Amino acid sequence: MKFICDRLALLEGLSAASAVATARSTKPILQCVRITGTKNLVTLTAYDQEVGLRYHIRQVDVTKPGETLVSCERLLAIVRESADETMSFESDEDTLHIRGADSHFTVIGQSVREFPPVPDLEGDADFSVKVAPLRDAVEHTLFAAARENTRYAINGVLWQKKGKTLQLVATDGRRLAMSAASLEKSVGDDLQAIVPAKALALLGRLHFGGDEVMNVKISANQVHMRTEQAELSSVLVEGHFPKYEDVIPRDNDKKITLKTDEFLSAVRRSAVLSTVDSKGIRIAIGPEGMVISGKAHEQGEAVVKLSGIEYTGSPITIGFNPEFLQDALKVCGENLTLELKEPARPGLIRSGPVYQYVVMPVSLT
Repeated sequence: MKFICDRLALLEGLSAASAVATARSTKPILQCVRITGTKNLVTLTAYDQEVGLRYHIRQVDVTKPGETLVSCERLLAIVRESADETMSFESDEDTLHIRGADSHFTVIGQSVREFPPVPDLEGDADFSVKVAPLRDAVEHTLFAAARENTRYAINGVLWQKKGKTLQLVATDGRRLAMSAASLEKSVGDDLQAIVPAKALALLGRLHFGGDEVMNVKISANQVHMRTEQAELSSVLVEGHFPKYEDVIPRDNDKKITLKTDEFLSAVRRSAVLSTVDSKGIRIAIGPEGMVISGKAHEQGEAVVKLSGIEYTGSPITIGFNPEFLQDALKVCGENLTLELKEPARPGLIRSGPVYQYVVMPVSLT
């Protein structure tokens, strides 16, 4: 194999591949990236036997097709530190030679034949969706997914195809985030699957054009996503996702509209003197506006007032985990609506036409 490649394009692909072919992999061969050169195309492949990635680079000049398998971490370091606009690559059996204007690296690789096969998209896609709204929906929900929870089914994001809409839901048992994306094309019956957090985090690292369309196929235990630039596959999370519809409050009668940046700033400032022991921040809402406060034993208290807020309901004081609020506010639009019922009932944040975030209150006594 022999080719010349644009360095920045290669760097983008290797950066994404490194999220799959990590040094933490127990098998050395899974720490490698497979480089395949064909006519006018170089494909990087990484696979950890759960998540697979094929990344296509077209800013290349392939003079000799072939493939090789080398450490992703070492190759990424070489390409990252280079200052060349282009770099040349040539493989000789299991050895890869990398040349720049004033450099030559020889990297000993492994046998390509030993690399496990990566799942491919077979048959027609179940639906197609533009990358930009899908990534927005992932960003709005992924942070709320559980991390290594014993309830394995919530260690991912629920995808539900309903007609021409793809709905995403994530929860860790103390909060729930829900968003949606409109589909460009939908085939067959409605379906659902729980997509692992690792695969969705990788989706956020890939550099797609906003109008690029992703084709998605969901089988019994796999999801496969494909665009012209990349193909991403992953095993699905097993188990039954909770009945999240029962968690969303339907009767919250106290509603207040806020500017997201002002509310986020107030939450951050009030949390400066909040600690794990103090459990959360206090939000008091009344006719005079909103007062957010945080207190830490033997350290002090922070009080932030938000004025100019229209509220005609009865006064309420409620406590929330400030980190849970900040996570949601970071992905909200310019404005949001905070809906409450009672101090012991969950709060609901709405922003835009599809985003909803449910957060459980904390006791401040």
